[in-house]
Amino acid sequence: MLCVACGASNGGVDRAAVGTSASPLGPAVDFAFDSLDDRPVSAEAMRGKPTVVAFVTTGSLPAQAQVGFLVAMARNDAQRVNYVVVALEARENRELVELYAKSLSIPFPVALADNQTRSGSGAFGDLTIVPVTLLLDRSGRVIWRVGGRVAKSEEIRAAMRGL
Repeated sequence: MLCVACGASNGGVDRAAVGTSASPLGPAVDFAFDSLDDRPVSAEAMRGKPTVVAFVTTGSLPAQAQVGFLVAMARNDAQRVNYVVVALEARENRELVELYAKSLSIPFPVALADNQTRSGSGAFGDLTIVPVTLLLDRSGRVIWRVGGRVAKSEEIRAAMRGL
């Protein structure tokens, strides 16, 4: 699969779809992805804590930077926030994704997206800008979504306030 990501006109970041805990972007999303290890990556497994999900491709430098940023955040938040990386890669690229996760020392679950998610018809909709980072509330509703690299942890932390 070839994935080419062009940034949005505002510096590569699409913040058009942003919600708040008071006004989620929709109902709880239902998802389940195959993780690289035994840790579950599903709506059911993530409920009860705020969850940061980053959709990435292994060939995207902005996505790599985003993952590094989330790894640093998780060092402080791992007990109260779920973090997940979902690679928009075909199953035959599993070994590449495993190397990616190992090289970035990702301590939280890494999963492979299913065909529907990779095509943009899955529970999270269009994922043409990479990375896409979103925040789910404790019930699994998307309350914040950014296409493109999030430059500051404060943006994510501000979206988490009140969760």
